[in-house]
Amino acid sequence: MFAGILAFVLALLPPFAAQTAAMSTKANVRLHLLRFSDLPGWGDADHAAALAAFKRSCQAIRSGKRKERARFAPPRHLWLNICAEADRVAGNTRAARLFFERHFLPVSPLFSRRPAGLFTGYYEPEVEGSLTRHGPYQYPLLARPDDLVRFTPRQARLAGTPFGRIVRGRPVPYFTRREIEEGALSGRGLEIVWLKSLADAFFVQIQGSARVRLVEGGVIRLAFAGKSGRPYTPVGRVLVERGEIPREEMSMQAIRRWLAAHPDKARALLWENESYVFFRRVDLPDPRLGAYGAQGVQLAPFVSLAVDNRFWPYGAPVWLETRIPDPGALAKGKTRPFRRLMIAQDTGSAIRGIVRGDIFFGFGEKAAALAGRMNAPGFMAVLLPRAHARRLTRR
Repeated sequence: MFAGILAFVLALLPPFAAQTAAMSTKANVRLHLLRFSDLPGWGDADHAAALAAFKRSCQAIRSGKRKERARFAPPRHLWLNICAEADRVAGNTRAARLFFERHFLPVSPLFSRRPAGLFTGYYEPEVEGSLTRHGPYQYPLLARPDDLVRFTPRQARLAGTPFGRIVRGRPVPYFTRREIEEGALSGRGLEIVWLKSLADAFFVQIQGSARVRLVEGGVIRLAFAGKSGRPYTPVGRVLVERGEIPREEMSMQAIRRWLAAHPDKARALLWENESYVFFRRVDLPDPRLGAYGAQGVQLAPFVSLAVDNRFWPYGAPVWLETRIPDPGALAKGKTRPFRRLMIAQDTGSAIRGIVRGDIFFGFGEKAAALAGRMNAPGFMAVLLPRAHARRLTRR
């Protein structure tokens, strides 16, 4: 999934996030071994929900379809052994807590409990659409075109992008957002569904998945199928730089309001972001869960976390302490503490840094309201297999 509703804020990182992002790129990052007693609220966490999500991750780990490249990933046999143990654990909270404590130890790159890094949120949009173009339904979501390819390393160097198309034997960048919306892909039958809102179509692309309520009746689910490889430009940054929206008021909702108030300028603004996302129609096994994340498992609201997979492996339990928007006081900008055991099951091009996470808030309007306002520092500790955690921390 293309995680990160606040991807458009990335270029506006506050100092604490920028410092942590810089730290995360250094080769000498040191992990610190913690105890579960060092995690305030650990005893009251919903370990059962985390265990259910972890078991779903185990299905992907066992399949072996994705080669793990994370810097701090444990050997595969450790994961397989722990997954085998997880299958034998009952689903109640006490048993789940004992399972995590028996097989894992928390590690953190942070020297203190002072909030650091950046934690944002994302969700699965629920929008209205039609299988045919008519009336207000004028904004398509497209399937991946067959001429969009991933380049070899040599081709990528020549084209300056990892994705594109081959023209007369030469790798070239793919079409821009503007070129696509002006008809570069017309006539290929790529339209999966038509939406009635330009803003809906754009933010579905930001999220990389959607539930579409069809005017014909029923609901279809769309999942990320690929992106054009063109550079991503945060439109929120553009609006701030132009003085259209104050930096401190930037949010998904603020961008939506601006687009609605300036229909004559909306397309030109969105064309500033050349990146374009394509979709595929999917049937999901569990309708209570979200779309598939990057690990290949369905995401669970308030349990699935997107992380930087250059550092942390998919399937790793993550203890997160931050603040999230207060659902009862969104208009006032109030927040409330959030302490949760989550599972790393996703990533995104905006998720970069060793102390960086994106909370999956679920789907629908309430999830959108929370995700669109989520932007806070926090503390995170990643649970790794005990022997591996001790080796990494030399303890």
